[in-house]
Amino acid sequence: MGRFILRRALFGILVLFVISFAVFLLFFVVAPGDKAGNFCGKGCTPERLAQIRALYHLDQPWPSQYLLYVKRLVLHGDLGYSFTNQQPVRAIIFDRAPATASLALGAAIVWLSIGIPIGILAATKPRSLRDRAATSFALAGLSIPTFVLGLLLIYLLFYQLTVHGAAFFPAGQYVPLTQNPWEWAKHLFLPWLTLAVVSAASYSRITRGSLLEVLGEDYIRTARAKGLSERRVIYRHGLRSALTPVVTLLGIDVGTLLGGAIVTEAVFGLGGIGQTAVQAVINGDLPIIFGTVLFAAFFIVVANIFVDIAYAMLDARVRLA
Repeated sequence: MGRFILRRALFGILVLFVISFAVFLLFFVVAPGDKAGNFCGKGCTPERLAQIRALYHLDQPWPSQYLLYVKRLVLHGDLGYSFTNQQPVRAIIFDRAPATASLALGAAIVWLSIGIPIGILAATKPRSLRDRAATSFALAGLSIPTFVLGLLLIYLLFYQLTVHGAAFFPAGQYVPLTQNPWEWAKHLFLPWLTLAVVSAASYSRITRGSLLEVLGEDYIRTARAKGLSERRVIYRHGLRSALTPVVTLLGIDVGTLLGGAIVTEAVFGLGGIGQTAVQAVINGDLPIIFGTVLFAAFFIVVANIFVDIAYAMLDARVRLA
């Protein structure tokens, strides 16, 4: 296991270097015009241009620029400096990261709690009424855009309840967990529900299809022939193997959301990484765009490493050799 994790970690580092090099080429080499002007954003002055050229060593050949950038990134965690916000990019991202992490991880718990049980119920009684109900739920969830569902929940659970004197759900914004855990959960409930309804639809269908396939395997028939209860056959022997594709999708989804749930953050005004990246695009703040891309790539790589480890824990047929 240790050798496998080390090998995957080294491969993940290689992937991050490839991504950083590709983004560097896009912003520092391929991009037209004055590179310092591109990073300067709005309100550019000659003094600021000189600072940018000195910070990114733009007077040197681009291979040297990249090596110096990687050196600062690896040794000091330096993601650059946003001259538009007058702050280091690392400070901006770390300030927004708790909102995005709370949204992504909380929503994942909610959609797994909804999607997997629905998928199990549908798989144990295929072509039954509850299977058709699960299919209808999946089609409805997949058909509703995130921003439409978010606005609908705000209208029903915030506006209408507030009008009728039951102001329980806030419309949005983010309250830190350390400040007030109850308010933290209240402000995130509607965003969690928005992401969970849409995502749970996919997870219910994947769980259903995978579990149906597993329940037809020889070792499942052997377990039933030994007289094991149907509940134990499904949950002890079948579900562990059936969850393998669910774990794959979960790793991708959570890794992507940790890089910023742009639409949901914008609808509920959470001020997370996704909303910060959108504002950086509007302002032409390339250092923040560069930093958020690397930040998102890091979490996707880490999530995929955990997915590979979870494979071996869920399915004994998978070996990490």
